[in-house]
Amino acid sequence: MTTRTTTKAPVTAGIDATPTQPLLEIRGLRKQFTRANGQLVTAVDDITLSIAPGEFIVLLGPSGCGKTTLLRCIGGLETASEGAIEIGGKTMFDARKRIDVPTRRRGISMVFQSYALWPNMTVSENIAFPLKSRRRNMSKAGMAEAVDEIARVVGISDLLTQYPHHISGGQQQRVALARALVDGNALVLFDEPLSNVDAKVRRDLRIELASLQGKYGFAAVYVTHDQEDAMELADRIVVLDGGRIAQVGVPQEIYENPVSSYVAGFVGSSNSVTGTVTTVSPAGVTVDSPFGPVTARPSDEVEPDQAVDVMFRPQHVRIHTERPAGDNVWPMRLRKIMHAGTHSEVVLTHKRDIYQARVDVSFDAPLDSDVWVQVAPRHVLAFPQR
Repeated sequence: MTTRTTTKAPVTAGIDATPTQPLLEIRGLRKQFTRANGQLVTAVDDITLSIAPGEFIVLLGPSGCGKTTLLRCIGGLETASEGAIEIGGKTMFDARKRIDVPTRRRGISMVFQSYALWPNMTVSENIAFPLKSRRRNMSKAGMAEAVDEIARVVGISDLLTQYPHHISGGQQQRVALARALVDGNALVLFDEPLSNVDAKVRRDLRIELASLQGKYGFAAVYVTHDQEDAMELADRIVVLDGGRIAQVGVPQEIYENPVSSYVAGFVGSSNSVTGTVTTVSPAGVTVDSPFGPVTARPSDEVEPDQAVDVMFRPQHVRIHTERPAGDNVWPMRLRKIMHAGTHSEVVLTHKRDIYQARVDVSFDAPLDSDVWVQVAPRHVLAFPQR
């Protein structure tokens, strides 16, 4: 995971923002749709969120959680049912006051999943399009200079005379990124921009995007269902569940201290087993599970006799051929070892249930052998069942 600070001096074309003032402020936003059968669906449900200048925010969640609808409301592509949106201290939407500023006047840029490049324009013309449509007093020489500069930074200077259908998907996404940045807007919205490229190009573009955001200092709202995107790019992650915010925090906090089984299961890999709480104390929570007694870290969210989900990360599982001393020791069968370069993934079973461990590449043991696994109580979480 990449660790970055947010002390950049942001670009501010079209937006008045100060380091002490939120660049984007969302208050009580709600978006409802009416289906053909008359059913009312709430896609975004009472979202309140502030984003600082130069901050990179990732909206993370599965399909249908409301992340893209929220992004489209920020950009003015959807009209919210309730609430308000301010960008750079200026009201862009207010349902009560009936204010709804058009997208072109919000001082933002957008990068779409489908690239949205004009097929009849060259790469150079696509990049220059925002300058021609928004900065009518800009000279042709000034536009050419701006296009050349951003193309050089993004690494597509040799493609300026090509048309979109003549270049690869990764190159098209670089064109879309250059187009979003050329206007110098302080806020850029990204709608799953890396989902259509292969794994290697995706990794390369993540690194380039992080570098560009550090260089130009724009704030970003980035929609994804990919946890690697979220962990590597975000200053803060906003996990969405059913249109509501489930948790907001820096990536490491979200990963190490999830507030629910939903967050723990979506952010990172987790093993899970159900159980019933037997005791709760300042020292920890004891759960009766199919493994037998399980000791979890202390929690104020559970109580005796409550049904819970017990969760632990694969990298916290220790595998032994002989039974070790201590708590949380369970018998399992080792089914497979999968080498992943920097580490190995181990598939384990307990009765008919499958569990995972992440171990050093040097680990070796016979397949289909009986082993003991151990997880320290501080790495075990107990959540009320949803």
